Amino acid sequence: MASIKLSVERLTEGLYIKLPLQWTDHPFLLNHFKIKDSQQIRLIKNLGIKHVLLIPEKSDSQPLDPNNTLEAISEHESHFLEQQAEKLWQEKQGRIEQLKNYKLKLQRCEKNFSRSMAQLRAIVGKIKSRPMTAVKEAELLVEEMVDALLEADNVALHLMNEGCDNEDIYSHSLNVAIMSMMLARSSGMEGPDIKTIAIGALFHDMGKIKVPTAITRKTTPLTEPEENYLKLHPKYSADLANLSDSFPQQAKPILTQHHELLDGSGYPKQLMAEQIDTKAQLVAVVNAYDNLCHPQDPAKAKIPYSALSYLFKHKKEQYNNDYLALLIRLLGVYPPGSVVQLSNQQLGLVISVNSESLLTPNILLYDPTVPSNEAPIIDLEDSPLRIEQVIHPSKLPEKVHSYLNPRSRISFYFDPDD
Repeated sequence: MASIKLSVERLTEGLYIKLPLQWTDHPFLLNHFKIKDSQQIRLIKNLGIKHVLLIPEKSDSQPLDPNNTLEAISEHESHFLEQQAEKLWQEKQGRIEQLKNYKLKLQRCEKNFSRSMAQLRAIVGKIKSRPMTAVKEAELLVEEMVDALLEADNVALHLMNEGCDNEDIYSHSLNVAIMSMMLARSSGMEGPDIKTIAIGALFHDMGKIKVPTAITRKTTPLTEPEENYLKLHPKYSADLANLSDSFPQQAKPILTQHHELLDGSGYPKQLMAEQIDTKAQLVAVVNAYDNLCHPQDPAKAKIPYSALSYLFKHKKEQYNNDYLALLIRLLGVYPPGSVVQLSNQQLGLVISVNSESLLTPNILLYDPTVPSNEAPIIDLEDSPLRIEQVIHPSKLPEKVHSYLNPRSRISFYFDPDD
């Protein structure tokens, strides 16, 4: 969007401007904004700059005539402006403090996510040789996660910065378990049922460890024999679970039925709606979403926004609509991981969702005047800004892509202390 150099003497209300300063060198929350009153104009002039950058397309008015400028301010007005600037600085400092706390929260989530991943790897490593131990450890992991989920008053999903290419089965299983737990909680299920769903979701794809990696990691279309081999993984998952007498019976349908579809077009038994276990129906919705985001062929991956939209528009006959609606509520209209363009033309990355206001998630902003590790995070609910469109990460300029670092694998974890 083209900008024009404009003297600060010609500023008036309704002009959309960008300040030619570092973010830390002025009291305003953002570097570019629409001027709302004469007080903002005075504050801009007091910054000691001679020009700003005007963005005509976003402005509601025309600049003042060069000869029609504001009068000089009195000493009383000057004192008042100093007070206002101080107030803005305090508010901005408060936002910076909020940002620090938010990033600490994200780090806590990252740590918990990594720990859960390590535990899951260890569990899968024992499933064949020590199945009883593996199931017991899985139950302890689930117990810990579900208890933390149920103790929290308000839980939000956060985007995790994780992406090991060789750990797809663990990332996917943990992802599906986390989202399924939260979906189960949102649907009003009690602790025991949520734990059943969590352990079923953790193990739902474990049968893939018995399928050759030449098939599970193949990025070109599978042949019919390869497809049939892959479709055996629900049976293999159940076989692994049956190695232990202690695997919860109620969770087994999740292992065998998470690819069954309401219209009977799923596998392995082409079950119809009421024949499919309701917990398996819940996990099937989450599993479908995560598979759309992370298919075997990365070139076919959908961004979160498109994956959710695709399920809602094209797969309503195949998946439980109540769970599908709950998933949209859980992930928001703009799910974590979405790259968005805001109404001020800034780009940003959705990092968490406000479940009470689905159109106003938390956004990490691209701002080249701020180091990427200090990038501002804004809550759109408290901001006049709005999302205008979703951008595919591949369309981003290189400098924006490296700054926002959109994940190739989108994984979630929750913070129970929200």
